[in-house]
Amino acid sequence: MLRVFNTLSRTKEEFRPVTPNKVGMYLCGPTVYKPSHIGHMVGPTIFDAIKRYLTYSGYETTWVVNITDVDDKLIAESKARGIPMAAVASEMTEDYKNNLAAMGVDGIDYFPKATDYIGEIIQFTSDLIEKGFAYESEGDVYFDVAKFPEYGKLSNRTLEQMSGEGGGTADRKRSNFDFALWKSAKPGEPSWDSPWGKGRPGWHIECSVMSCSLLGETFDIHGGGLDLQFPHHENEIAQSEARNGVPMAKFWMHNGLMQASNEVGKVGGRKTREAESEAKEGDLASQEAGKISKSKGASAFRDLLKKFKPENIRFFLLSTHYRRPIDYSEERLQEVGKGLESFYRYFKRFESVTGKSFYDLQAAKTRVEGDEFEKKLPDFDGFGAQVKGFRAKFLDAMDDDFNTAGGVAVLFDFLRALNKFVETNKLEGTAPTESADAREGLVVATTIFRELAAALGLFRAPIPEDEAKTDALVDPLMNLIIDLRRAAKKNKDFATADQIRDRLKELGITLEDRPGGVCVWNKE
Repeated sequence: MLRVFNTLSRTKEEFRPVTPNKVGMYLCGPTVYKPSHIGHMVGPTIFDAIKRYLTYSGYETTWVVNITDVDDKLIAESKARGIPMAAVASEMTEDYKNNLAAMGVDGIDYFPKATDYIGEIIQFTSDLIEKGFAYESEGDVYFDVAKFPEYGKLSNRTLEQMSGEGGGTADRKRSNFDFALWKSAKPGEPSWDSPWGKGRPGWHIECSVMSCSLLGETFDIHGGGLDLQFPHHENEIAQSEARNGVPMAKFWMHNGLMQASNEVGKVGGRKTREAESEAKEGDLASQEAGKISKSKGASAFRDLLKKFKPENIRFFLLSTHYRRPIDYSEERLQEVGKGLESFYRYFKRFESVTGKSFYDLQAAKTRVEGDEFEKKLPDFDGFGAQVKGFRAKFLDAMDDDFNTAGGVAVLFDFLRALNKFVETNKLEGTAPTESADAREGLVVATTIFRELAAALGLFRAPIPEDEAKTDALVDPLMNLIIDLRRAAKKNKDFATADQIRDRLKELGITLEDRPGGVCVWNKE
Protein backbone atom coordinates (compact mmCIF):
# COMPACT_ATOMS: atom_id res chain seq x y z
CA MET A 1 0.00 0.00 0.00
CA LEU A 2 1.44 3.35 -1.05
CA ARG A 3 1.48 5.92 1.74
CA VAL A 4 2.44 9.57 1.23
CA PHE A 5 3.28 12.29 3.73
CA ASN A 6 0.77 15.11 3.29
CA THR A 7 2.03 18.50 4.45
CA LEU A 8 -1.58 19.59 4.89
CA SER A 9 -2.36 16.90 7.50
CA ARG A 10 1.26 16.39 8.61
CA THR A 11 0.75 12.65 8.51
CA LYS A 12 1.34 9.80 6.11
CA GLU A 13 -1.88 8.91 4.34
CA GLU A 14 -2.90 6.07 2.09
CA PHE A 15 -2.60 7.27 -1.48
CA ARG A 16 -5.99 7.29 -3.14
CA PRO A 17 -6.23 9.46 -6.26
CA VAL A 18 -9.26 11.55 -7.19
CA THR A 19 -9.92 9.26 -10.15
CA PRO A 20 -8.99 5.58 -9.70
CA ASN A 21 -5.71 4.64 -11.42
CA LYS A 22 -5.12 8.20 -12.66
CA VAL A 23 -2.89 10.82 -11.06
CA GLY A 24 -2.61 14.55 -11.71
CA MET A 25 0.62 16.08 -10.41
CA TYR A 26 1.71 19.73 -10.42
CA LEU A 27 5.20 20.97 -9.54
CA CYS A 28 6.08 24.64 -9.24
CA GLY A 29 8.70 25.46 -11.84
CA PRO A 30 11.27 28.26 -12.18
CA THR A 31 11.13 31.96 -12.84
CA VAL A 32 13.25 31.98 -15.99
CA TYR A 33 15.48 35.04 -15.67
CA LYS A 34 18.93 33.45 -15.13
CA PRO A 35 20.56 30.13 -16.13
CA SER A 36 19.46 27.14 -14.06
CA HIS A 37 21.64 26.04 -11.13
CA ILE A 38 21.67 22.72 -9.31
CA GLY A 39 18.94 23.84 -6.92
CA HIS A 40 16.55 24.00 -9.88
CA MET A 41 17.18 20.32 -10.61
CA VAL A 42 16.21 19.05 -7.15
CA GLY A 43 12.41 19.16 -7.45
CA PRO A 44 12.19 17.95 -11.06
CA THR A 45 14.56 15.02 -10.41
CA ILE A 46 12.69 13.95 -7.28
CA PHE A 47 9.27 14.22 -8.88
CA ASP A 48 10.52 12.51 -12.03
CA ALA A 49 11.36 9.51 -9.85
CA ILE A 50 7.94 9.82 -8.18
CA LYS A 51 6.16 9.82 -11.54
CA ARG A 52 8.22 6.83 -12.69
CA TYR A 53 7.24 4.90 -9.58
CA LEU A 54 3.58 5.87 -9.90
CA THR A 55 3.61 4.74 -13.54
CA TYR A 56 5.42 1.54 -12.55
CA SER A 57 2.73 1.01 -9.91
CA GLY A 58 -0.01 1.17 -12.53
CA TYR A 59 -1.13 4.81 -12.34
CA GLU A 60 -1.67 6.84 -15.50
CA THR A 61 0.11 10.00 -14.41
CA THR A 62 -0.07 13.51 -15.90
CA TRP A 63 2.69 15.83 -14.70
CA VAL A 64 2.69 19.61 -15.08
CA VAL A 65 5.62 21.96 -14.40
CA ASN A 66 4.93 25.66 -14.92
CA ILE A 67 7.21 28.36 -16.30
CA THR A 68 6.96 31.83 -14.78
CA ASP A 69 7.86 34.08 -17.70
CA VAL A 70 6.66 37.42 -16.33
CA ASP A 71 7.98 38.70 -12.99
CA ASP A 72 9.86 41.59 -11.38
CA LYS A 73 13.16 39.71 -11.70
CA LEU A 74 12.56 39.06 -15.39
CA ILE A 75 11.72 42.70 -16.00
CA ALA A 76 14.89 43.79 -14.20
CA GLU A 77 17.02 41.34 -16.20
CA SER A 78 15.40 42.51 -19.42
CA LYS A 79 16.32 46.13 -18.65
CA ALA A 80 19.84 45.20 -17.56
CA ARG A 81 20.50 43.31 -20.81
CA GLY A 82 18.60 45.67 -23.04
CA ILE A 83 16.50 42.95 -24.65
CA PRO A 84 12.76 42.15 -24.44
CA MET A 85 11.50 40.23 -21.42
CA ALA A 86 10.17 37.51 -23.74
CA ALA A 87 13.67 37.02 -25.19
CA VAL A 88 15.17 36.55 -21.72
CA ALA A 89 12.42 34.10 -20.80
CA SER A 90 12.78 32.11 -24.02
CA GLU A 91 16.56 31.81 -23.63
CA MET A 92 16.39 30.70 -20.01
CA THR A 93 13.49 28.32 -20.59
CA GLU A 94 15.56 26.57 -23.24
CA ASP A 95 18.49 26.37 -20.80
CA TYR A 96 16.18 24.87 -18.14
CA LYS A 97 14.73 22.28 -20.49
CA ASN A 98 18.17 21.30 -21.82
CA ASN A 99 19.37 20.67 -18.27
CA LEU A 100 16.28 18.59 -17.47
CA ALA A 101 16.90 16.50 -20.58
CA ALA A 102 20.52 15.93 -19.54
CA MET A 103 19.29 14.74 -16.13
CA GLY A 104 16.90 12.24 -17.69
CA VAL A 105 13.85 14.21 -16.54
CA ASP A 106 11.67 13.45 -19.53
CA GLY A 107 8.30 12.65 -17.96
CA ILE A 108 6.87 16.19 -17.81
CA ASP A 109 3.68 16.30 -19.90
CA TYR A 110 3.05 20.07 -19.88
CA PHE A 111 5.23 23.17 -19.49
CA PRO A 112 2.60 25.92 -19.33
CA LYS A 113 3.84 29.52 -19.46
CA ALA A 114 2.14 32.24 -17.44
CA THR A 115 1.90 34.60 -20.41
CA ASP A 116 -0.12 32.00 -22.35
CA TYR A 117 -2.82 32.10 -19.66
CA ILE A 118 -3.42 35.84 -19.27
CA GLY A 119 -7.07 35.56 -20.35
CA GLU A 120 -7.76 32.74 -17.91
CA ILE A 121 -5.94 34.64 -15.13
CA ILE A 122 -8.12 37.70 -15.71
CA GLN A 123 -11.28 35.56 -15.64
CA PHE A 124 -10.16 33.75 -12.48
CA THR A 125 -9.48 37.10 -10.79
CA SER A 126 -12.85 38.47 -11.90
CA ASP A 127 -14.56 35.41 -10.41
CA LEU A 128 -12.87 36.05 -7.06
CA ILE A 129 -14.04 39.67 -7.08
CA GLU A 130 -17.57 38.57 -7.93
CA LYS A 131 -17.58 36.05 -5.07
CA GLY A 132 -16.40 38.70 -2.62
CA PHE A 133 -12.91 37.28 -2.01
CA ALA A 134 -10.98 39.98 -3.87
CA TYR A 135 -11.12 43.72 -4.48
CA GLU A 136 -9.72 46.27 -6.92
CA SER A 137 -7.65 49.21 -5.66
CA GLU A 138 -6.07 51.81 -7.97
CA GLY A 139 -5.60 49.30 -10.79
CA ASP A 140 -4.34 46.50 -8.54
CA VAL A 141 -6.45 43.54 -7.43
CA TYR A 142 -5.88 41.92 -4.04
CA PHE A 143 -7.12 38.77 -2.35
CA ASP A 144 -8.89 39.63 0.91
CA VAL A 145 -7.33 37.16 3.36
CA ALA A 146 -9.87 38.01 6.05
CA LYS A 147 -12.62 36.55 3.86
CA PHE A 148 -10.97 33.08 3.82
CA PRO A 149 -11.12 31.65 7.38
CA GLU A 150 -8.87 28.67 6.55
CA TYR A 151 -5.93 30.84 5.52
CA GLY A 152 -2.79 29.41 7.13
CA LYS A 153 -3.92 25.77 7.22
CA LEU A 154 -1.02 24.52 5.06
CA SER A 155 1.80 26.35 6.82
CA ASN A 156 0.04 25.93 10.19
CA ARG A 157 0.35 29.64 10.93
CA THR A 158 -2.03 32.20 12.33
CA LEU A 159 -2.11 35.75 10.99
CA GLU A 160 -0.23 36.86 14.10
CA GLN A 161 2.64 34.57 13.09
CA MET A 162 2.77 35.87 9.50
CA SER A 163 4.35 38.94 7.99
CA GLY A 164 2.37 40.85 5.40
CA GLU A 165 3.69 41.76 1.95
CA GLY A 166 3.50 45.49 2.71
CA GLY A 167 5.90 47.36 0.44
CA GLY A 168 5.03 50.33 -1.73
CA THR A 169 1.45 49.17 -2.23
CA ALA A 170 0.54 48.81 1.46
CA ASP A 171 -1.66 51.91 1.37
CA ARG A 172 -3.82 50.34 -1.36
CA LYS A 173 -4.69 47.26 0.64
CA ARG A 174 -7.23 46.60 3.35
CA SER A 175 -4.64 44.57 5.21
CA ASN A 176 -0.91 43.91 4.87
CA PHE A 177 -1.77 40.20 4.70
CA ASP A 178 -3.71 40.65 1.45
CA PHE A 179 -1.76 39.57 -1.62
CA ALA A 180 -1.77 40.69 -5.25
CA LEU A 181 -3.75 38.86 -7.91
CA TRP A 182 -3.19 41.55 -10.55
CA LYS A 183 -0.60 44.34 -10.58
CA SER A 184 -1.10 47.64 -12.36
CA ALA A 185 1.52 48.44 -14.97
CA LYS A 186 4.45 50.73 -14.30
CA PRO A 187 5.86 52.82 -17.17
CA GLY A 188 7.90 50.72 -19.60
CA GLU A 189 6.86 47.36 -18.11
CA PRO A 190 5.20 44.57 -20.13
CA SER A 191 1.45 44.70 -19.59
CA TRP A 192 -1.91 43.37 -20.76
CA ASP A 193 -5.34 44.95 -20.94
CA SER A 194 -7.75 44.01 -18.15
CA PRO A 195 -11.00 45.31 -16.61
CA TRP A 196 -8.80 47.14 -14.05
CA GLY A 197 -6.48 48.74 -16.59
CA LYS A 198 -3.16 47.63 -18.03
CA GLY A 199 -1.19 45.30 -15.80
CA ARG A 200 0.19 41.83 -15.27
CA PRO A 201 -0.58 38.84 -13.05
CA GLY A 202 0.61 38.39 -9.51
CA TRP A 203 2.90 35.43 -8.88
CA HIS A 204 0.53 33.17 -6.94
CA ILE A 205 -2.44 33.35 -9.31
CA GLU A 206 -0.47 31.79 -12.18
CA CYS A 207 -0.19 28.35 -10.58
CA SER A 208 -3.83 28.27 -9.49
CA VAL A 209 -5.00 29.01 -13.04
CA MET A 210 -2.62 26.67 -14.87
CA SER A 211 -3.10 23.72 -12.52
CA CYS A 212 -6.89 24.11 -12.67
CA SER A 213 -6.86 24.39 -16.46
CA LEU A 214 -4.70 21.31 -17.02
CA LEU A 215 -5.54 19.06 -14.05
CA GLY A 216 -8.94 20.19 -12.80
CA GLU A 217 -10.27 21.99 -9.74
CA THR A 218 -9.07 19.17 -7.47
CA PHE A 219 -6.04 17.13 -8.42
CA ASP A 220 -3.87 14.60 -6.61
CA ILE A 221 -0.38 15.92 -5.88
CA HIS A 222 0.94 19.46 -5.62
CA GLY A 223 4.69 19.57 -5.11
CA GLY A 224 7.39 22.14 -4.57
CA GLY A 225 10.28 23.15 -2.38
CA LEU A 226 9.80 23.63 1.35
CA ASP A 227 10.38 27.37 0.87
CA LEU A 228 7.22 27.62 -1.27
CA GLN A 229 4.93 26.35 1.48
CA PHE A 230 4.38 29.95 2.63
CA PRO A 231 3.33 32.25 1.16
CA HIS A 232 3.10 30.78 -2.34
CA HIS A 233 1.27 27.51 -1.73
CA GLU A 234 -0.77 28.99 1.10
CA ASN A 235 -1.98 31.69 -1.29
CA GLU A 236 -2.65 29.16 -4.05
CA ILE A 237 -4.95 27.26 -1.72
CA ALA A 238 -6.78 30.40 -0.61
CA GLN A 239 -7.52 31.73 -4.10
CA SER A 240 -8.24 28.31 -5.65
CA GLU A 241 -10.55 27.02 -2.93
CA ALA A 242 -12.29 30.39 -2.56
CA ARG A 243 -13.13 30.38 -6.27
CA ASN A 244 -13.87 26.69 -6.79
CA GLY A 245 -15.33 25.71 -3.44
CA VAL A 246 -13.43 22.40 -3.38
CA PRO A 247 -9.97 21.31 -2.13
CA MET A 248 -7.21 22.29 -4.53
CA ALA A 249 -5.03 19.19 -4.07
CA LYS A 250 -5.39 16.00 -2.05
CA PHE A 251 -1.67 15.72 -1.24
CA TRP A 252 0.82 18.52 -0.71
CA MET A 253 4.41 17.30 -0.99
CA HIS A 254 7.39 19.50 -0.12
CA ASN A 255 10.99 18.56 -0.82
CA GLY A 256 13.86 19.70 1.37
CA LEU A 257 16.15 22.44 0.12
CA MET A 258 19.67 22.03 -1.20
CA GLN A 259 22.29 23.67 0.96
CA ALA A 260 26.04 23.95 1.04
CA SER A 261 27.76 21.03 2.74
CA ASN A 262 29.15 21.44 6.28
CA GLU A 263 28.57 25.17 6.37
CA VAL A 264 25.08 26.47 5.73
CA GLY A 265 25.29 29.48 3.45
CA LYS A 266 28.76 28.55 2.22
CA VAL A 267 27.87 28.91 -1.47
CA GLY A 268 28.14 32.64 -2.10
CA GLY A 269 27.15 33.45 1.48
CA ARG A 270 28.50 33.49 5.00
CA LYS A 271 28.40 30.62 7.47
CA THR A 272 25.27 30.82 9.58
CA ARG A 273 24.91 27.41 11.24
CA GLU A 274 25.97 23.81 10.88
CA ALA A 275 24.05 21.97 8.19
CA GLU A 276 24.30 18.46 9.61
CA SER A 277 23.10 19.33 13.10
CA GLU A 278 20.66 22.17 12.44
CA ALA A 279 18.97 21.77 9.07
CA LYS A 280 16.45 19.06 9.77
CA GLU A 281 13.52 17.66 7.84
CA GLY A 282 10.77 20.27 7.66
CA ASP A 283 12.87 22.95 9.40
CA LEU A 284 12.38 25.82 6.97
CA ALA A 285 14.38 28.43 8.89
CA SER A 286 17.62 26.45 8.97
CA GLN A 287 17.22 25.16 5.43
CA GLU A 288 16.49 28.66 4.12
CA ALA A 289 19.68 29.91 5.80
CA GLY A 290 21.81 27.71 3.59
CA LYS A 291 19.61 27.39 0.52
CA ILE A 292 21.65 27.35 -2.68
CA SER A 293 20.36 30.09 -4.97
CA LYS A 294 21.39 32.56 -7.64
CA SER A 295 21.60 35.31 -5.05
CA LYS A 296 24.19 33.25 -3.11
CA GLY A 297 26.42 32.73 -6.11
CA ALA A 298 25.26 29.31 -7.30
CA SER A 299 26.93 28.54 -10.61
CA ALA A 300 25.09 27.61 -13.78
CA PHE A 301 24.09 23.96 -13.92
CA ARG A 302 25.48 23.61 -17.45
CA ASP A 303 28.93 24.31 -15.96
CA LEU A 304 28.46 21.59 -13.36
CA LEU A 305 27.65 19.15 -16.17
CA LYS A 306 31.14 19.76 -17.55
CA LYS A 307 32.55 18.26 -14.34
CA PHE A 308 30.07 15.52 -13.46
CA LYS A 309 27.99 13.01 -15.39
CA PRO A 310 24.24 13.63 -15.15
CA GLU A 311 23.71 10.14 -13.71
CA ASN A 312 26.18 10.99 -10.97
CA ILE A 313 24.10 14.06 -10.01
CA ARG A 314 20.80 12.19 -10.27
CA PHE A 315 22.08 9.37 -8.06
CA PHE A 316 23.27 11.97 -5.54
CA LEU A 317 19.89 13.73 -5.41
CA LEU A 318 17.95 10.50 -4.96
CA SER A 319 20.26 9.26 -2.21
CA THR A 320 18.50 11.53 0.30
CA HIS A 321 14.83 11.21 1.28
CA TYR A 322 13.01 13.97 -0.56
CA ARG A 323 11.73 15.67 2.61
CA ARG A 324 15.20 16.07 4.09
CA PRO A 325 17.67 18.84 3.22
CA ILE A 326 20.29 17.86 0.66
CA ASP A 327 23.83 18.46 1.89
CA TYR A 328 25.66 19.56 -1.26
CA SER A 329 29.30 19.86 -2.24
CA GLU A 330 31.38 18.77 -5.19
CA GLU A 331 33.30 16.48 -2.83
CA ARG A 332 30.05 14.64 -2.14
CA LEU A 333 29.37 14.37 -5.84
CA GLN A 334 32.82 12.85 -6.27
CA GLU A 335 32.09 10.34 -3.49
CA VAL A 336 28.85 9.36 -5.22
CA GLY A 337 30.78 8.93 -8.45
CA LYS A 338 33.04 6.41 -6.76
CA GLY A 339 30.00 4.48 -5.56
CA LEU A 340 28.54 4.47 -9.07
CA GLU A 341 31.73 2.94 -10.44
CA SER A 342 30.96 -0.25 -8.49
CA PHE A 343 27.70 -0.60 -10.45
CA TYR A 344 29.40 0.08 -13.78
CA ARG A 345 32.06 -2.52 -12.98
CA TYR A 346 29.36 -5.09 -12.28
CA PHE A 347 27.62 -4.35 -15.59
CA LYS A 348 30.89 -5.12 -17.38
CA ARG A 349 31.37 -8.24 -15.28
CA PHE A 350 27.84 -9.36 -16.06
CA GLU A 351 28.43 -8.99 -19.79
CA SER A 352 31.71 -10.88 -19.55
CA VAL A 353 30.02 -13.77 -17.72
CA THR A 354 26.76 -13.99 -19.68
CA GLY A 355 27.53 -12.41 -23.05
CA LYS A 356 24.53 -10.10 -22.52
CA SER A 357 24.53 -6.33 -22.11
CA PHE A 358 22.90 -5.10 -18.92
CA TYR A 359 21.35 -2.26 -20.89
CA ASP A 360 19.65 -4.66 -23.32
CA LEU A 361 17.86 -6.63 -20.62
CA GLN A 362 14.07 -6.42 -21.03
CA ALA A 363 13.01 -5.64 -17.49
CA ALA A 364 9.41 -5.44 -16.30
CA LYS A 365 7.91 -2.00 -16.80
CA THR A 366 5.16 -2.39 -14.21
CA ARG A 367 4.91 -3.88 -10.75
CA VAL A 368 2.43 -6.50 -11.94
CA GLU A 369 4.78 -7.61 -14.73
CA GLY A 370 7.60 -7.73 -12.19
CA ASP A 371 5.56 -9.98 -9.91
CA GLU A 372 5.17 -12.44 -12.76
CA PHE A 373 8.81 -12.25 -13.85
CA GLU A 374 9.97 -12.85 -10.28
CA LYS A 375 8.49 -16.35 -10.48
CA LYS A 376 11.27 -17.29 -12.96
CA LEU A 377 13.92 -16.98 -10.25
CA PRO A 378 15.62 -20.28 -9.43
CA ASP A 379 16.51 -20.70 -5.78
CA PHE A 380 20.22 -21.67 -5.91
CA ASP A 381 20.77 -22.28 -2.22
CA GLY A 382 18.63 -19.37 -1.13
CA PHE A 383 19.81 -16.85 -3.76
CA GLY A 384 16.37 -16.64 -5.35
CA ALA A 385 14.75 -15.94 -2.01
CA GLN A 386 17.40 -13.32 -1.31
CA VAL A 387 16.66 -11.52 -4.60
CA LYS A 388 12.92 -11.61 -3.87
CA GLY A 389 13.73 -10.08 -0.50
CA PHE A 390 15.64 -7.22 -2.13
CA ARG A 391 12.74 -6.50 -4.45
CA ALA A 392 10.23 -6.59 -1.60
CA LYS A 393 12.43 -4.28 0.51
CA PHE A 394 12.81 -1.84 -2.40
CA LEU A 395 9.06 -1.73 -2.98
CA ASP A 396 8.42 -1.29 0.73
CA ALA A 397 10.80 1.69 0.79
CA MET A 398 9.18 3.35 -2.20
CA ASP A 399 5.68 2.60 -0.91
CA ASP A 400 6.67 4.42 2.28
CA ASP A 401 6.47 8.02 1.03
CA PHE A 402 8.69 7.48 -2.03
CA ASN A 403 11.79 6.76 0.04
CA THR A 404 14.35 6.85 -2.76
CA ALA A 405 17.20 6.84 -0.22
CA GLY A 406 15.97 3.50 1.07
CA GLY A 407 15.62 2.26 -2.50
CA VAL A 408 19.19 3.27 -3.34
CA ALA A 409 20.45 1.46 -0.22
CA VAL A 410 18.70 -1.71 -1.43
CA LEU A 411 20.41 -1.41 -4.82
CA PHE A 412 23.82 -1.44 -3.10
CA ASP A 413 22.88 -4.53 -1.08
CA PHE A 414 21.53 -6.19 -4.22
CA LEU A 415 24.78 -5.39 -6.06
CA ARG A 416 26.88 -7.06 -3.38
CA ALA A 417 24.71 -10.18 -3.57
CA LEU A 418 25.04 -10.34 -7.36
CA ASN A 419 28.83 -10.10 -7.19
CA LYS A 420 28.94 -12.75 -4.47
CA PHE A 421 26.79 -15.06 -6.60
CA VAL A 422 29.25 -14.73 -9.49
CA GLU A 423 32.17 -15.56 -7.19
CA THR A 424 30.48 -18.37 -5.28
CA ASN A 425 29.48 -20.14 -8.50
CA LYS A 426 32.87 -19.43 -10.16
CA LEU A 427 31.17 -17.99 -13.24
CA GLU A 428 34.22 -16.03 -14.43
CA GLY A 429 36.83 -17.71 -16.57
CA THR A 430 34.73 -20.78 -17.38
CA ALA A 431 33.09 -21.87 -20.60
CA PRO A 432 29.53 -20.57 -21.22
CA THR A 433 28.25 -24.15 -21.28
CA GLU A 434 29.45 -24.71 -17.73
CA SER A 435 27.10 -23.68 -14.93
CA ALA A 436 24.46 -22.74 -17.51
CA ASP A 437 21.68 -22.76 -14.91
CA ALA A 438 23.62 -20.44 -12.62
CA ARG A 439 24.27 -18.04 -15.49
CA GLU A 440 20.60 -18.01 -16.38
CA GLY A 441 19.76 -17.37 -12.74
CA LEU A 442 22.18 -14.44 -12.78
CA VAL A 443 20.45 -13.04 -15.87
CA VAL A 444 17.03 -13.25 -14.21
CA ALA A 445 18.31 -11.65 -10.99
CA THR A 446 20.10 -8.86 -12.86
CA THR A 447 16.99 -8.21 -14.91
CA ILE A 448 15.11 -7.68 -11.66
CA PHE A 449 17.86 -5.34 -10.54
CA ARG A 450 17.36 -3.36 -13.75
CA GLU A 451 13.61 -3.25 -13.13
CA LEU A 452 14.14 -1.60 -9.74
CA ALA A 453 16.81 0.82 -10.98
CA ALA A 454 14.55 1.87 -13.86
CA ALA A 455 11.81 2.77 -11.37
CA LEU A 456 14.21 5.49 -10.16
CA GLY A 457 15.35 6.44 -13.65
CA LEU A 458 18.86 5.04 -13.06
CA PHE A 459 21.17 3.09 -15.40
CA ARG A 460 18.99 3.71 -18.44
CA ALA A 461 21.83 3.87 -20.96
CA PRO A 462 25.56 3.07 -20.99
CA ILE A 463 28.14 5.79 -20.46
CA PRO A 464 30.12 6.51 -23.66
CA GLU A 465 33.17 4.25 -23.58
CA ASP A 466 35.73 7.00 -24.05
CA GLU A 467 34.19 9.03 -21.22
CA ALA A 468 34.09 6.01 -18.92
CA LYS A 469 37.74 5.19 -19.61
CA THR A 470 38.81 8.78 -19.04
CA ASP A 471 36.93 9.07 -15.75
CA ALA A 472 38.24 5.73 -14.53
CA LEU A 473 41.82 6.88 -15.17
CA VAL A 474 41.68 10.56 -14.21
CA ASP A 475 40.06 10.19 -10.77
CA PRO A 476 42.66 7.76 -9.34
CA LEU A 477 45.53 9.79 -10.82
CA MET A 478 44.23 13.02 -9.35
CA ASN A 479 43.77 11.38 -5.96
CA LEU A 480 47.40 10.22 -6.15
CA ILE A 481 48.64 13.70 -7.04
CA ILE A 482 46.60 15.27 -4.23
CA ASP A 483 48.05 12.74 -1.77
CA LEU A 484 51.60 13.59 -2.91
CA ARG A 485 50.92 17.31 -2.52
CA ARG A 486 49.43 16.73 0.93
CA ALA A 487 52.55 14.78 1.93
CA ALA A 488 54.78 17.61 0.64
CA LYS A 489 52.89 20.18 2.71
CA LYS A 490 53.07 17.94 5.78
CA ASN A 491 56.86 17.81 5.33
CA LYS A 492 56.88 21.61 4.97
CA ASP A 493 58.03 21.26 1.37
CA PHE A 494 55.78 24.11 0.27
CA ALA A 495 57.76 24.73 -2.91
CA THR A 496 56.87 21.28 -4.25
CA ALA A 497 53.25 21.64 -3.12
CA ASP A 498 52.97 24.97 -4.92
CA GLN A 499 54.68 23.59 -8.02
CA ILE A 500 52.13 20.73 -8.22
CA ARG A 501 49.29 23.23 -7.91
CA ASP A 502 50.76 25.61 -10.50
CA ARG A 503 51.58 22.89 -13.06
CA LEU A 504 48.06 21.49 -12.77
CA LYS A 505 46.66 24.98 -13.32
CA GLU A 506 48.60 25.18 -16.58
CA LEU A 507 46.73 22.01 -17.62
CA GLY A 508 43.39 23.62 -16.80
CA ILE A 509 42.97 21.88 -13.44
CA THR A 510 42.51 23.96 -10.30
CA LEU A 511 43.12 22.72 -6.76
CA GLU A 512 41.18 24.27 -3.93
CA ASP A 513 42.18 23.78 -0.30
CA ARG A 514 39.25 23.57 2.11
CA PRO A 515 39.11 23.65 5.92
CA GLY A 516 40.08 20.42 7.62
CA GLY A 517 42.81 19.57 5.12
CA VAL A 518 40.39 18.71 2.33
CA CYS A 519 41.53 19.46 -1.21
CA VAL A 520 39.22 19.30 -4.23
CA TRP A 521 39.98 19.63 -7.92
CA ASN A 522 38.04 21.05 -10.82
CA LYS A 523 38.69 20.96 -14.53
CA GLU A 524 38.25 24.34 -16.20
